[in-house]
Amino acid sequence: MKEMQRGKEQIEKRSYLIAGIFSLAFSAALVFGARLDSVEHVDVKDVTLWLHLVAFTVIFTEIVLLLWRLMDGLRSRNMSFAGRIANKITIAIELTEAQADVAAFLFLLLCWLPVFLAVYPGFFVYDAQDEYIQVATRTFSTHHPLVHVLLLGGMICAVHKLTDSYNLGIACYMVFQMAAAAGVFTFLFSYLRKKRVSRMVRLVGLLWLGTFPTVVMFTLCSAKDALFTLALLLLLICLLELGRDEENFFASKGWRFLFVVSGMAMMLFRNNGFYAFLVMIPFLLIGKKGRRRQLLLLSACAVAGCLLVNGGLKLALHADDSEYQEILTVPIQQLARVYKYAPESFSKEDLDILHEVLNEEALSLYTPRLSDPVKYRFNNEAFAKEKGRYAALWLRIGMRKPFIYLNAWWLTSYGFWYPDMVINVYGGNTVFTFTYQDNSYFGYEVELPGVRESKIPWLNEVYRKLSLEVWKEKVPVLSWLFSPGAMFWLYALLFARLLNNRRYEMLYPFLPILLVWLTVLLGPTYLPRYVLFFWYALPLFLGMAQMGLHRE
Repeated sequence: MKEMQRGKEQIEKRSYLIAGIFSLAFSAALVFGARLDSVEHVDVKDVTLWLHLVAFTVIFTEIVLLLWRLMDGLRSRNMSFAGRIANKITIAIELTEAQADVAAFLFLLLCWLPVFLAVYPGFFVYDAQDEYIQVATRTFSTHHPLVHVLLLGGMICAVHKLTDSYNLGIACYMVFQMAAAAGVFTFLFSYLRKKRVSRMVRLVGLLWLGTFPTVVMFTLCSAKDALFTLALLLLLICLLELGRDEENFFASKGWRFLFVVSGMAMMLFRNNGFYAFLVMIPFLLIGKKGRRRQLLLLSACAVAGCLLVNGGLKLALHADDSEYQEILTVPIQQLARVYKYAPESFSKEDLDILHEVLNEEALSLYTPRLSDPVKYRFNNEAFAKEKGRYAALWLRIGMRKPFIYLNAWWLTSYGFWYPDMVINVYGGNTVFTFTYQDNSYFGYEVELPGVRESKIPWLNEVYRKLSLEVWKEKVPVLSWLFSPGAMFWLYALLFARLLNNRRYEMLYPFLPILLVWLTVLLGPTYLPRYVLFFWYALPLFLGMAQMGLHRE
């Protein structure tokens, strides 16, 4: 009896510890994020900030524990009313597995088709013109992933040559991406069905991926983010299978092949995917000690494949790789902020060194939430000659003004962890067809040489308002579904719950999610496109939540 009581107390302590750590991090995000949003800096000497942090931590710890107790009161065998309705819907139409997959694939395409027609030829935006021009002029750089440059630009150029229509070329790329997304999502639902995830979860997931605006926007967008996220989603499924059924994973050539291909594609379509995958490897090797040799071989194949493809394309296309500003976004922004708010921190010698890579004009363009205006004027040639000299300058100034450095970094990244966020980093910027006003959630437009030819104008207007107007981020609860920060904490809460329930075998998919998220914190700003996986992968993680509902 005493042992049972002791065991119960240990479980309670564990729950309090995990809930407390989660609540402390969440409270810090709320308190720090609110300050950054209102006054554009966090004053760590402000006592009220820390008092709020303590109070919120205590409150949210109790809320999280209450939520977990309510979840423990659920029983998977006792279906809810909604679950029974979902069962009736799906039972009414008995389908084989193959028929169910075809139905899911067609359903997704039919959901996206009206929007595609409304925004025809699709959202040709976010560096789309630059990628097309690289192919059209045969002048390549590694600023964008070469695989995506060739895929997007090559398809447009090829179709234009045959039909004399740029719009048709853009539309062909969009149809290809829609088919790829529908195929990957269908595979996801097939996997969830085989793992006996409830019909209700699968139905909600299907409706989510078919209709939620953020998913639809990027599925019909030419940016590399969609294909990167689809590859990442396949990798997440592989990792879940690796954690839950190790024997089946290594016995199956299909799973091993998918792991290599998805990992390779993830690295090819976004440079930060490469770094995230590399860092993930040691964690996998630690978690699967008995399979280290096999995992190392599979990971090495993926990395080698990526390097061979990228290296081969770089040589064949004579691509320029002299740019450094993308990986120096945070240091550039930090130096620019110190220059604006504490110029006395620079000695005469420091200023001379700084102006070699960032001139007065560049530094005058500093904006807190977006590094592009400054970083685009960074002198890569000067930096390449004496990297150590400029690194020493950055370190020297940082030692003098560490909190300005922290605030500079937080202001370009807090949208990824502050839930109550309005995305308006491009406010006032004029692009091809409009000027950003109070919202820059999504790019919306069609860059040249494409032209918007809407077939359903009223639906096109709906997506214009969703992309460029702030109302959706002001509606309680609904705004959380659009918020990158809120979506992050939803995933973090699920992680804490699985950790509390000792479902360690289900934690592997969180590895690449966390690592990619960490890389985007070092990016130029916060936009939904950089963390699209929060929306694409939600049905998978809802399925995981059901699988890991109770302690084992």
